[in-house]
Amino acid sequence: MVAMDGPSGTGKSTVARRLAENLGARYLDTGAMYRAATVWVLDHDVDLTDPAAIADSTDGLPLAMGCDPLGEQVELDGVSVTRRIREDDVTAAVSAVSAVPELREQLVDYQRAIAEDDASPIVVEGRDIGTVVFPDAPVKVYLTASAEARAQRRHAQNTELGLPSEYDEVLASVQRRDGLDSTRKVSPLRPAEDAIELDSSEMTLEETVAAVAEVADRALQVSRSGEVTP
Repeated sequence: MVAMDGPSGTGKSTVARRLAENLGARYLDTGAMYRAATVWVLDHDVDLTDPAAIADSTDGLPLAMGCDPLGEQVELDGVSVTRRIREDDVTAAVSAVSAVPELREQLVDYQRAIAEDDASPIVVEGRDIGTVVFPDAPVKVYLTASAEARAQRRHAQNTELGLPSEYDEVLASVQRRDGLDSTRKVSPLRPAEDAIELDSSEMTLEETVAAVAEVADRALQVSRSGEVTP
């Protein structure tokens, strides 16, 4: 197993997906699970400032996740929300929803069940994978980048897609998300003590994938040999 964590906008979903593809492994984007829960909350007009209401609405969430690195599959109650989870209103609300302890407990159980359901390797990425979900994972990578670099990448992506985008607004959004994720009471964003940290601020996507693959391969070799990672 490879556990990959890091803040929003580092490109870790793309990196983790490519790593899984290269390893012939399954891939699980746990952030997509929280986004799906956010879609459910928004579509049911739940008050985002009421954690108890969010917990009640998402209890027994009818969520189904695919693990194919070649194609994301997210369903709610049998209906695909794969595109919906990436929309702006979901991005703006996901931090509030994902901070609800009851929902996190439910989804962590589901994440563990997915990983344990199949003996094949899996790359799992999110914000608390190495610290909470799989603290005994043999490979832990914490992928980070400066807020400015992440905002510039997102701004460029928006522009390429023809979406309205202002760099200053994107940067403010990134910084706000960082603050919310790192200060929440349950499972705050932070690197595991034994995680290998990589800063991709000055790296291209291809360079980042190569660096993570090298780190993962080295860590897996150490894990298999029974040596202690230096």
